[in-house]
Amino acid sequence: MKNVELLAPLKNFKSLNAVLGKADSVYFGVESLNMRIFSDNFKLSDLSDIVKRCHENNIKAYLTTNVVIYENEFNLLEKILNAAVEAEIDAIIVHDLSAIQFAKDLGLNYHISTQANVSNSLSAKFYESLGAERLILARELSLEQIKEIKSKLTKSEIETFVHGAQCTSISGRCYFSAEICGSQAYSANRGKCVQPCRRVWRVYDDQNNEFLYDGFFFINAKDLCMIEHVPKLIEANIDAFKIEGRMRDPIYVEEATSCYREAIDACMDNTYTQENVDGWLKRLKKVYNRGFSTGFYFGLPTGSEVEVDQEGNISSHKKVEVGKVLSYYRDKKAAKILLTSGKLKLNDEIYVIGTKTDTYLKQKITSIQIKQKKNLTETPLVSKNNRITVGIVVDKPVKKNDKIYKLEPRQKPLI
Repeated sequence: MKNVELLAPLKNFKSLNAVLGKADSVYFGVESLNMRIFSDNFKLSDLSDIVKRCHENNIKAYLTTNVVIYENEFNLLEKILNAAVEAEIDAIIVHDLSAIQFAKDLGLNYHISTQANVSNSLSAKFYESLGAERLILARELSLEQIKEIKSKLTKSEIETFVHGAQCTSISGRCYFSAEICGSQAYSANRGKCVQPCRRVWRVYDDQNNEFLYDGFFFINAKDLCMIEHVPKLIEANIDAFKIEGRMRDPIYVEEATSCYREAIDACMDNTYTQENVDGWLKRLKKVYNRGFSTGFYFGLPTGSEVEVDQEGNISSHKKVEVGKVLSYYRDKKAAKILLTSGKLKLNDEIYVIGTKTDTYLKQKITSIQIKQKKNLTETPLVSKNNRITVGIVVDKPVKKNDKIYKLEPRQKPLI
């Protein structure tokens, strides 16, 4: 089997810290002209810094500039792409032909976004002839169609989504949001989709005087999850696996990236087993998801690929804030924390996440100290009225007021 590039989404610097050592490449947007305007996104002035951090960690950096471009936006587009050149970005992700022309003029490597809806070999070869380094194929293709397109290319790589949110309509080419909001400003093609497809809707058949759907999330597509089929995707000669999630929490980004990293590596060293798959699925179900499906990979989605009963997240666990960092002791590699909820035990998994900092740390509790008492196995149970300070060893530096979280099982399944 050939190796494959694993591409992770970035919401902010915390997301980058979450995927170091796991992702081969990352993709992200700046303030404008990207398909996730509601995400944190990076400032244009951050571009050189983020690319530098990526390259220091052997990660390729891709900038998304994949919205529809209008006549009055050429100066803005040129400003962003000039900054990308200066930052030594590895490639930009584009869809509009004007962005392609700018990229060619500036000598930038570019990848054709899934927004271009490349669905056949002639379209693929057209973009290949323009000089596209990579084609991110339409999400509405089967694995057999992907194989056929790939077999007819000579230079361009192909990239496909393997995990994350899916659109009910043709990906990103939907005008439902703009129509509902009464404004083109909220078009999916401009990165401001308000996701009306995720709501409860009623559909009435006036010819037969009956409701076809009455209070269901009937166009609420489940998330894509291909962790069970990684060997088939690699055998299809796909060059890059893409995880969706530039709006998601860094805990989700890390867990999804970690699972697919392990799955790819297992395929490379012949340790990919059903037992491993079951473990990866269990971990992926702990973080944000709308239920899982295989999208279009093995045929047209059916009704079972839609989550009709529950809006939003149906994960088996929830993120619970349990405390915050009071101080960090660099020489001891330890932190004093204020425990505000629940309790901590040895081997508990915690997440330290900055609110106004870039901190992201996932680790297990390896030591507990309360006042002068060392080598404790757990803390007392605390609440708002009896908070306590606790000393713990931390794997990496943390900062004052960074929040501490645990993932805890939901008392009742959401579905």
